[in-house]
Amino acid sequence: MVHTCAMMLASVALGTAACGGSSNPLADKPYDATGHVGLAGAGEGRKVDPTKPLEVRVEGDDRITDVTATDAAGRFVKGELAPDGRGWHSTGALAAGAHYTVRISVEDEDGAQGRRTIGFDTSAADRLLRVAFGPQSGTYGVGQPITAELSAPVQDPAARAVIERALKVDSRPAVGGAWHWVDNRTLHYRPKEYWPAHATVGVRSGLDGIKVAGGLYGGASKPVQLTFGDRVEAVTDASAHTMTVSRNGQVIRSIPVTTGKPGYATRNGVKVVLGKESFVRMRGTSIGIAEGSADSYDLPVYWATRVTWSGEYVHAAPWSEGSQGAENVSHGCTGMSTANAKWFFDTIHLGDVIKVVGSAGVTMTPFDNGFGDWNMPWDKWREGSALTAGKREGTGPADAARLRPRV
Repeated sequence: MVHTCAMMLASVALGTAACGGSSNPLADKPYDATGHVGLAGAGEGRKVDPTKPLEVRVEGDDRITDVTATDAAGRFVKGELAPDGRGWHSTGALAAGAHYTVRISVEDEDGAQGRRTIGFDTSAADRLLRVAFGPQSGTYGVGQPITAELSAPVQDPAARAVIERALKVDSRPAVGGAWHWVDNRTLHYRPKEYWPAHATVGVRSGLDGIKVAGGLYGGASKPVQLTFGDRVEAVTDASAHTMTVSRNGQVIRSIPVTTGKPGYATRNGVKVVLGKESFVRMRGTSIGIAEGSADSYDLPVYWATRVTWSGEYVHAAPWSEGSQGAENVSHGCTGMSTANAKWFFDTIHLGDVIKVVGSAGVTMTPFDNGFGDWNMPWDKWREGSALTAGKREGTGPADAARLRPRV
């Protein structure tokens, strides 16, 4: 049964953003906004019609403060926010047979912060199992994982094995890798180490016409072609207050930085660049900081490179230049001078690697806040594959197939 839905979401370009540390005590205590925002016509097994427009619905006196809506491949939903922040409507159709996650922050008339995360599925175009690969064809940094979103959930191990055998990742030069099931309809693919610089990778599905399980058969899917650029890595040592940027193993710049202060410590581990925004408005209320409190802020931020969906960026922070290279004073983001941030913004690309060490924060999670895939050990990654789980690396036919070069 297909229904239209009304939901509260906004495009990232029009919403607000905030630095998100890993241990903010206030951010852990927002009220449950379930009764304030919702998806009309979704839930209880009902799916959203992707051809229908979406409409914002804000209940009571709540107002939107921050929203990200993404599909399993990390693609944002685009839309237009009303000037008063009370409404939103979509400007493009959703994908068919896709799963979306909406992360919502609201604020009531007293300034209290609310949170809700909502997942919903769009109806498939037909009953065939199709695959939507991500990212889109193009050039990326060597840390970019490949994603595959199925049009229907698959839980049976035998059916999963059929699917994995049909998902082809062909590279030049040849490089081994493995699929990992994030959930019943989402897979990620990565090599053991980062992709080789300047590698080319073709990703396609051979499921068309293949019986997956019972009456479920594979349908046609659009392939993607990826090219990887130079190996660009930015390593931030939070304890030394320095970021070191390298290209193909050669240091090209050392930058004084400041990271998350106590209570807002920056996440450790490997993150992958998700997007770049020349201007973002950052508000403390978006991470649960009460307006008017000692930690409150509302700032115009320039040259912002996003590394998590929850609002962690590398960005210009001219207000903290006196602390950069000396102490950590941010609310979770990595701040630097405007000149350095502009250089970094122009140098870095989607899929490039940003690694944080020496922070008091937790380690970046693999899948729920961006691309933290590289923080999962390789042996555990292989255990998430229906073909390589429980098998020694390099001994099975699946491993041999992954090592064949693309022709």
